[in-house]
Amino acid sequence: MKTYLVPVDFSDAAFNAANFAAKLSHQSDVSTIILMNAYYISPYETMLPNPDMVMLREEEIEEEAKNRIAQLNKLKHKLSKIVREGVEIITRLNRSHLLRAVVDVIEEQDADLVILGSIGNSTVREGRPGIGNHVIKISKLSPAPVIVVPPAYTYHLINEAVIACDFKKVKENIPMAFLHKFLGKQAIKLLVLNVDTEGKHAGKDPEQLAEESALHDMLKAFKPKYFYENHADVLTGILDFAKEHKAQMVIALPHNYSFLRSLLHSSISQQLAKNSTIPVMLLK
Repeated sequence: MKTYLVPVDFSDAAFNAANFAAKLSHQSDVSTIILMNAYYISPYETMLPNPDMVMLREEEIEEEAKNRIAQLNKLKHKLSKIVREGVEIITRLNRSHLLRAVVDVIEEQDADLVILGSIGNSTVREGRPGIGNHVIKISKLSPAPVIVVPPAYTYHLINEAVIACDFKKVKENIPMAFLHKFLGKQAIKLLVLNVDTEGKHAGKDPEQLAEESALHDMLKAFKPKYFYENHADVLTGILDFAKEHKAQMVIALPHNYSFLRSLLHSSISQQLAKNSTIPVMLLK
């Protein structure tokens, strides 16, 4: 894993995600961290006045761009004191929509991982949607896996990670190549959790047992432990389990985006921010 991409909208949540990326460098073989800000101005905004009869001038746009680059460089200087020695930090201002900017940078720089703050302020100018509003879209469109970092989370060495699994088509849904790339050189204990709301494991459901057997074979190199929880609410079951076992990360499988959608529901986001829960990695 050589390159991290960290979209930055200059919110506290984005700064925290950047700090997470810098500290994670000590646990991985990353060589480059890209700090990217998306600054998009519609052509109409330079041609037509807004409701307050104010029209953007090119000089104002360029001044704002310079200000954003200066803020990125300031963050780069701060992170340079935190990252593992030898890691290069690159700053980049993309004059496009956030989603387009993320996909473009991943493809151009061959980024392996995107690290986002789960709540953000405006990515363009005040009043516009921020990273938090785009997390699900970025996670779906990103060609690379995404780590979503709660805004109040304080980095801890990742010793244990929970893999949330529903045992559906595990061979198609578990990207083993990335898991080997991310976990291969790290002594991270994997806790594979199935929130079994229908009691299929206890009832010896043949299809479920076949999927479990396949998963055991796929993950045997990591020597994981397997757990089954009977909880009415999958999200709560996963988060309670992670908290109980003091895990430092939850890994959600590619098809399980309903998990993140629930995670980022407004009321749950506030709960996560308040309780400073752990980062979630969405595999691709």
